[in-house]
Amino acid sequence: MPDEAPPLSLRERQDLLSGTALGVFQLNGQFLALSEELARPAGLTAAWWQVLGAVLREPLPVAGIARAMGITRQSVQRVADLLVAKGLAAYAPNPAHRRAKLLRPTQEGRAAIARIDPGHAELATRLAAELGDEAFAETTRVLQRLSAALTTITEPGPGHGPGLEPGRAEPESGPAGTNPSPAGA
Repeated sequence: MPDEAPPLSLRERQDLLSGTALGVFQLNGQFLALSEELARPAGLTAAWWQVLGAVLREPLPVAGIARAMGITRQSVQRVADLLVAKGLAAYAPNPAHRRAKLLRPTQEGRAAIARIDPGHAELATRLAAELGDEAFAETTRVLQRLSAALTTITEPGPGHGPGLEPGRAEPESGPAGTNPSPAGA
């Protein structure tokens, strides 16, 4: 049986968290810029595309879109209201909740999303050629695992939240001179 690597030190784990956060922040910026570029010819912004894309399969309430996208309800509400005003989406009654209307795309909204598809397909093809299909699929799986793990460890529970020990009122501080922020710097 091969020797197992020793566990990482607290500092090494913090460095991994910082590197992951910085990498995700950089990716977020890159994806936002690419999304703006892809959405522009369809008359959309990246934010409009994101919200419309969330309701293509089924209408959702604003809070449901926010949860699915990991963004604030208020920002989704602003975008949803703009989409409705522009005729790209409409509010529909919600049988499960009288006040929380469902957002659904209109035909014009679906047509705008369809205009993005050729550029989206071309970008996906170029990225797959650069990474390789298997690595592209593995990247998706790893990011989904990371998101699920963060959701699990940050869900509020009785007496704890992110960085809190059960029953503790204050987060543990790291060793002197370390920065416990996600970005690490």
